[in-house]
Amino acid sequence: MSETRVLMIASSLAMAVAGVIASFLPQETLAWMGAAVTPGPVTAIQIAGALYLGLAAMNWMARGVLIGGIYARPLSFGNFVHFMIGAITLAKLTVANPDPVLIAIALPYVLFAAWFGRVVFRPPVA
Repeated sequence: MSETRVLMIASSLAMAVAGVIASFLPQETLAWMGAAVTPGPVTAIQIAGALYLGLAAMNWMARGVLIGGIYARPLSFGNFVHFMIGAITLAKLTVANPDPVLIAIALPYVLFAAWFGRVVFRPPVA
């Protein structure tokens, strides 16, 4: 199995889990975050869940595509941007609040950002 196939499957599964949690447990997610459980934030969390599920579906459907270099560049670059910004944001939050759960959430973001960065900025491996 190719490296990018493994990457696309792993990222789609991770985002699907996040999407299901955000879509179906928004109040619990907000309560865990210590945020107010009001209609606005609940809706924002559910929309974020829909985005995660959409990205998961896109990555799952592209798992067999040659990715890297110029091939499927928008797909790989979009994933890279998502995971890189997420990694930076979660790293800042984790430094300010070194909670083991936050570390467990930030670590996959850092790993996926590095992995997608590797795919985006090097020639594809067939």
